[in-house]
Amino acid sequence: MNKPDFLPFALPEIGDEEIAEVVDTLRSGWVTTGPKAKRFEQAFAEFLQAAPDEAPLEAIAVNSATAGLHLALEALGIGPGDEVITTTHTFTATAEVVRYLGADVVLVDIDPATLCIDPRAVEAAITPRTKCILPVHYAGLAADMPAILDIARRHGLKVVEDAAHALPTTAGGKLVGTLASDATVFSFYANKTITTGEGGMLVTRDAELAKRARVMRLHGMNRDAFDRFTAKVPSWYYEIVAPGFKYNLTDIAAALGLQQLKRAHAFQACRAELAARYDAALAGLPLVLPPQPAAGELHAWHLYVVRLADAAPIGRDRLIERLFEAGIGCSVHYIPLHLHPYWRERYRLSPEQFPHSQHAFERMLSLPLYTRMSEADVDRVAAVLRAALAGGE
Repeated sequence: MNKPDFLPFALPEIGDEEIAEVVDTLRSGWVTTGPKAKRFEQAFAEFLQAAPDEAPLEAIAVNSATAGLHLALEALGIGPGDEVITTTHTFTATAEVVRYLGADVVLVDIDPATLCIDPRAVEAAITPRTKCILPVHYAGLAADMPAILDIARRHGLKVVEDAAHALPTTAGGKLVGTLASDATVFSFYANKTITTGEGGMLVTRDAELAKRARVMRLHGMNRDAFDRFTAKVPSWYYEIVAPGFKYNLTDIAAALGLQQLKRAHAFQACRAELAARYDAALAGLPLVLPPQPAAGELHAWHLYVVRLADAAPIGRDRLIERLFEAGIGCSVHYIPLHLHPYWRERYRLSPEQFPHSQHAFERMLSLPLYTRMSEADVDRVAAVLRAALAGGE
């Protein structure tokens, strides 16, 4: 009997439109940051913009969400002596950008129901040094932004949203990226809800923040390189006004983004249908299934994360092995920051400080969820889980 093909944890969906747009870019002769990066920024701002009575959104294309978070915090003046509060239950990029700037990270626990940052823990962690809150929209579900924004308003703090998982996600009926935070940063990494291979987008309504981020995105130049190189008159002169970074997005990547963005809502609908099929197929098993969005809200369903119930007859690590033995890829999101040597040792952290994140981590795994999956793929994953959870080991 032939073994079934390996079902990967994630695969991007790249169609003829994306390929044609990239080929057009290659033929244009402009492959680094140029006209398509500008078009992608404009299209992204238009995708999010909903309320004509609000200040316009500005979108700044960057080569990663990590770069976008770094630029946003730098533009807000975060630096040595400052503290930024974020969740321990995230990838290290969320926190490491704070250290790039010489500021300190204050990690807090998650809400055990949503796996997003707990606003009560945020408020309890505020000190005179706190300057910013950095919430993460975990797995595509919005964090409790009304509570977080209220805390920030009352304490005079900045808010930068890590929305790497959250396109398109809504909070209070509004798309993440259009809320009252100071900046929001999206990721277009290969496994995200839309992809440019590598890439990200910083979104803000703060014109000064946007101006600073654009300057710092490309070496601290006071003039956009694209404008200099396409001008019809001599325009070679520029000035370095700050020690900037190399964070620009190429036109090749932006070409992918232009077409992927057109499919963002269709991709979300497909992911939601697959997640619902998982919900039905896994019902009754000793699993805690992913939290659902509130009525009327959009969940991006970047990840489908299950947790073993305490009564499950098999451990998480062995369950992952069983899935791989059956030709099914999966992952864990995340190994909390308090368990990693750098964060643990720098801030003297222990699992007891983060009971909800620690409990979730010990029991969680992320199942395959991507738009190229079929219903039969979901059923295959569910069947392996059902067999493993019935027999135990």
